[in-house]
Amino acid sequence: MNIRVFCYLCLVQTYRVRLYTTGEELPDMTCRNFFHSAEFFHIIEKTPGQKPYMAVATNENGQVVGHILAVIRRRGSWMPPMLYTQGRVYGEGEYVDEVNHEEVFGLLLHDLTRKLRRKLCFYIEFSGLSRKMFGYRFFRKNTYFPVAWQEVHNSLHSKSPGERINPKTLERIERVYNMGISTREAKSEQEVRKFYKLTRNFYRFKVQRLIPPEQLFLELYNCNHARIFITQYKDKIIGGCVCIYADGNAFLWYLASRRKRYPHLHPNMMTIWHALNWAWDHNYAHFYFLDAGLPFPHNPFREFILRFGGKPVANYRWFRFSISPINKFLAFIYKG
Repeated sequence: MNIRVFCYLCLVQTYRVRLYTTGEELPDMTCRNFFHSAEFFHIIEKTPGQKPYMAVATNENGQVVGHILAVIRRRGSWMPPMLYTQGRVYGEGEYVDEVNHEEVFGLLLHDLTRKLRRKLCFYIEFSGLSRKMFGYRFFRKNTYFPVAWQEVHNSLHSKSPGERINPKTLERIERVYNMGISTREAKSEQEVRKFYKLTRNFYRFKVQRLIPPEQLFLELYNCNHARIFITQYKDKIIGGCVCIYADGNAFLWYLASRRKRYPHLHPNMMTIWHALNWAWDHNYAHFYFLDAGLPFPHNPFREFILRFGGKPVANYRWFRFSISPINKFLAFIYKG
C-alpha cells in the first residue's frame, strides 16, 4: 500500500468528526478565533435567515483537536430572480498544536462539504485563509476551485497609523475634523438600528455583498469581541463600521456611509481612521479588511484603503457550487 494512503487511513481511524447545529450540544473548545468560536455560533443561532454548522474533530480520547464553523445564509438575487442558500467560512478553523493542521482540516472539510451539499447549499465560500496554499490539495479533492484575491493587511505592532498613512490622506482627515465630524462607539441599540438602516441602504444595490439581518448587528453590539463605530456630523449618523477583535488582531467586517450625500466629509475615510487608531491604542497587532473588494486589477475601494498604510496580500478564495456543470465550468475558467 502507498505510504501516503496508509497514513491517511490511519488519520481517519484516529480522529472522529461530528457536526453540530445546536449550541447546547457543543463540546468544550478552546476558541481564540471569534469566527470559529462557540460565541459566534450562538450569535448566528439567534440571527434570522442564518444557521451555524460546527464541524469538530476529536481524538481517540474524546479531546477536541480542531473545529470549523460554517454559516448558512439565505440569499436572493434579481438577475436572475432566485432564492438560494450560501455557505460562508472565514478562515480555516482552529487546531491544537499537537496535530497536523492541514490533515485535520481535510477531514473537517470533507464532512462539512458533504453535509452542506445535502442541505442543497447553492455554493460554499472560504476566505481569509492564513496562507495562500493552506489546504490546497484538500480543497481540490473536494472539488473546490480557487479565485485569486487581493487582501489588505495593516501592521500595528511597530509603527503607529499616523506613521504609515499617506500624507495627503492625513491632511484631508485633519481638514475634515475641523469641519465638525466625529467618530465614536455606538452607545445604544437605537444608534445601532440607525446605523443598520444606513448599512442596508448602502449595500442595497451591491450584488456581491450580503445585507445581514438587524439582529446580527444587535448581537454584535452586546458582544465583548466586537465594536460598532459610528461617524456623525451635526448629530446625524453619516457612516460607521463593525469591527471584530480576536487572537490579538482586529478585523473590519462591515463599512457603510452616506458618501453620496456627504462626499466632502469623506465618512468612510474618517470611520476607518478611527477604527485603526482604536486598534492601535488597544495594542492589537494587525488590522485586516475582511472585504477589500472584488479581485479586479484596478479596484477603487482597494486603492482607497491602501492609503492608510496597509499592504496588499495575494491569497485565494475557494468556491464550490453544488450544481456540478456550473462548478466544472467555473473551475475550468479559474485554474489555480
